[in-house]
Amino acid sequence: MSFTRRQILGGLAGLVVVGVGAGGASRYWLGKMADADAGHDYELIAAPLDVELVPGHKTEAWAFGPSAPGTELRVRQGEWLRVRFINHLPVATTIHWHGIRLPLEMDGVPYVSQLPVLPGEYFDYKFRVPDAGSYWYHPHVSSSEELGRGLVGPLIVEEREPTGFKYEKTLSLKNWHIDDEGNFVEFSIPREAARGGTAGRLSTINGVPSPVIELPAGQITRVRLLNLDNTLTYRINIPGVEAQIYALDGNPVEPRPLGKEYWLGPGMRICLAIKAPPAGEELSLRNGPVRLGTLRSVANNDAPTDWPKALPANPVAEPDLANAEKLNFNFEWVGSVSVNVDNGKPPSLWQINGKAWDITDKTCADRPIASLKLGQSYIFELKNMTQYQHPIHLHGMSFKVIASNRHKVVPYFTDTYLLGKNERAQVALVADNPGVWMFHCHVIDHMETGLMAAIEVK
Repeated sequence: MSFTRRQILGGLAGLVVVGVGAGGASRYWLGKMADADAGHDYELIAAPLDVELVPGHKTEAWAFGPSAPGTELRVRQGEWLRVRFINHLPVATTIHWHGIRLPLEMDGVPYVSQLPVLPGEYFDYKFRVPDAGSYWYHPHVSSSEELGRGLVGPLIVEEREPTGFKYEKTLSLKNWHIDDEGNFVEFSIPREAARGGTAGRLSTINGVPSPVIELPAGQITRVRLLNLDNTLTYRINIPGVEAQIYALDGNPVEPRPLGKEYWLGPGMRICLAIKAPPAGEELSLRNGPVRLGTLRSVANNDAPTDWPKALPANPVAEPDLANAEKLNFNFEWVGSVSVNVDNGKPPSLWQINGKAWDITDKTCADRPIASLKLGQSYIFELKNMTQYQHPIHLHGMSFKVIASNRHKVVPYFTDTYLLGKNERAQVALVADNPGVWMFHCHVIDHMETGLMAAIEVK
């Protein structure tokens, strides 16, 4: 695959400066463009940012904007999102728009859809967003470190018409690999990468450890939970509250009770409607020995509202199951720990159908694991042949979860499925987006040690 280097950054006129860091270094952030002729809606800048995760200590994070996780981007369904991304980091990077069905050249995968954006360069992302829902953005370069340092952010695509929700919250979940003084520690340890993944020590919501999130008492609030973590699967349970699931990973479902719990893997999202109890009462978000956060009801004088009706379905093509071609994908451990990896390559620990991805090989995507015919329906048989969970994510397309040997499935569309240990699941899709698309586990150090492949649609 060949590329030409996109627009080199020539200046920063017009960018919004929001603070001054140590040594006088300017901090830049996301700015909504007031100039209709600018050619883009947002200017989004990645830059170093000091954050306080441990009281009294600074963590030298990297951020999209003035916070980590990054500033929330919003766009309406069916409209164009135009972002000028400017790299003020000391390393190359890109932006991948997780869950968005978009053209390949906007997908943000280095050496597949674009060249990495070098320090001092910019790249214009422009695409129409076909689906409403909760999505997010992050790099696809040196992912363990770049996501680990804070380069993640929510992308909310609003429905075309009002949904009936008067109140809304976005809660971005992220775990940090830091020590007791806020210094970063290893983002990926081979011994842990060969297991469930390398976990950090501190979990946050919107960058705040153990926060209190206020909800209007007696009202129904749309709460978007996004797992932007490298590794952790969060057990979501909110005992003692009326809560309904309205969407999974961006795609609407028929509203149903949250029930006892929901397991939210890395890259996954869930949209809840929560009816807050009387003012002054508190609820635990993830009840257990360690809370993720606290939901606190605050006084509200508005008239109570009814539960909104189901969200409108996204325009995802329905697969033809009767005529679908079946493909098998086996997710396996390599079976041995790599040796002689002093050449800068990560260890090879995981594989799909006997093939391990090498993230240092720029030509891996030239050898797709499967080639799909444009417009054809397919059923993927996903077989987890390991003792660890794998949130399986597909770029560029949505798929429909139709069956599992571990639990009952109410079919739904998604882009990321949490494949349990020793689970066999079936998902179906229409191969309706031409290109070479990444197909991988979203436990980042699983992905970086082999659990990724390319799927071609042509």
